[in-house]
Amino acid sequence: VLRAKSLWILGFGMTGQLALGAQADVTDIRDNSFSIESRVTTTATAAVVYRELGKVSRWWDPEHTWSGSAKNLSLQMQAGGCFCESLAGGGSIQHGRVIYAQPNVMLRLDAPLGPLQDMPVTGVLTFKLAPADSGTQVTMTYRVAGGLTMESAKLAPIVDQVMRIQLERLKSHADSLSK
Repeated sequence: VLRAKSLWILGFGMTGQLALGAQADVTDIRDNSFSIESRVTTTATAAVVYRELGKVSRWWDPEHTWSGSAKNLSLQMQAGGCFCESLAGGGSIQHGRVIYAQPNVMLRLDAPLGPLQDMPVTGVLTFKLAPADSGTQVTMTYRVAGGLTMESAKLAPIVDQVMRIQLERLKSHADSLSK
């Protein structure tokens, strides 16, 4: 359990220095909440992107798992579906629960991720897919609110960078399938 929390916290300093495609934005910061939004355009179709969202083990960064292996992740693409991770010894973690699934259009999860899971917060993670000239635009928003145990203004840019990495990995994976 300490592994993922440590990776999130220790990795935050490094992720801020990564050269990522387009810039992500912290769109709102309040005392006990924040919102982030990022966009990428992939050459893949919306159908491919949506399908691959459900194959999270193929693109999620293993450094941001509790087990250290993205192969342990799964995501059921239907309302009530679990974004879960298997742990050694028969353990498991629910990272999130699908609350909206519209194939090729949108996927939304109730998902307090990483160290947010230890806080009394709600995290709503949304992936919207829209046609783009060269494929599909993916807009990822993440809204977090509740009893944050760290100042919102400090936490938001950290979470923004970590989530941006996930979106960039999804884009790269989807792009590789459309060649």
